[in-house]
Amino acid sequence: MRNAALMLGVIGGVIGLIVGFFAYGYVELTERFTELGNTVGSVDDPRLWRTVAILSPVLAIAGGAMARARALIGGILMAVSAAGMYHAFGFNVGTMFPIALCGVGAVLAILAGRPDEEKAHF
Repeated sequence: MRNAALMLGVIGGVIGLIVGFFAYGYVELTERFTELGNTVGSVDDPRLWRTVAILSPVLAIAGGAMARARALIGGILMAVSAAGMYHAFGFNVGTMFPIALCGVGAVLAILAGRPDEEKAHF
């Protein structure tokens, strides 16, 4: 389960990097070219979008990388990443894979216990 959480977190983070890159670019374009923002729509909270576009993929990759050694912390980081992407960008065609991958990775990491240790990470 820890290996699956690792892979899901890293893959979700990489896809989240792509989503974050385009979200950050969209915010910059709509702020610099106000006519474009008036035409296609501007973002309500650009600071939130910028912050989540940078932090969520990093948290997902870091959580995935930590899933083998510290599964509980890695799972929490992936859950925060998925919640941040959902809160800022919503659940749509662009964000469904990183949110789902990070969410499933978080659940697997949190529920994982080492079979060679006498107790789980709780």
